[in-house]
Amino acid sequence: MVIGVPKEIKDHEYRVSVTPDGVRALRQAGHDVWIEPSAGVGSGYADEDYRGAGVIMAESKEQLFRQAAIIVKVKEPLLSESHFFRPGQTLFTYLHLASLPDLTKALLDSRITAIAYETIEAKDGTLPMLKPMSEIAGRMSVQIGACYLEKTQGGRGLLLAGVPGIEPGKVVVLGAGVVGRAATRIAVGMGAQVTVIDLDIERLWALDELYRGRIVTRASTQAAIDESVMAADLVIGAVLVPGARS
Repeated sequence: MVIGVPKEIKDHEYRVSVTPDGVRALRQAGHDVWIEPSAGVGSGYADEDYRGAGVIMAESKEQLFRQAAIIVKVKEPLLSESHFFRPGQTLFTYLHLASLPDLTKALLDSRITAIAYETIEAKDGTLPMLKPMSEIAGRMSVQIGACYLEKTQGGRGLLLAGVPGIEPGKVVVLGAGVVGRAATRIAVGMGAQVTVIDLDIERLWALDELYRGRIVTRASTQAAIDESVMAADLVIGAVLVPGARS
């Protein structure tokens, strides 16, 4: 099988779908791997790293799409890339098509098979391909939120951790799934006052047992959300409806 790894061109996207070690694993399994020049630079991998792993370096994006039966990406293709697809090709990537009707139509018109990582379910109903991205998103959300609370970033000039004589900031996490648990971990570690709201009482019990009084948990009702959000300095939205707009 010929696998193609294009360079991501979406704004602020620097990741690459396959690392040099991943190339070696695919090669050992009997596959050929084509890659677009500089595809891995944003993630710290030079073209020479890939050549050493045994890739075939494409001369252009068009050539890569022409040669590959399977296209492996990180994020959804842009509309400007959709014309590179051909019928029968398979695309693996995070798609999140609920908010992208034009791209959805373009993919349908191209007659490819598009498999969205975020909708792949394990037998127990979990989303194994989405989980690592959710872990990162949850941890980063508090870090980024804390940054935007700084006065220099247009915020209120508030330190989530507080200082002696000043109470810590209040963080509200809506949802106790993978993103919510990761955000809670970082917020608690920073010393913030944390409230987690979820419909699933068992998830709240688990968090209460883990943090033993260091967080507040609330069953999700409109009143609980309104009251908590109005008092919060930072709100983390961590509710997932699989396949829906996020």
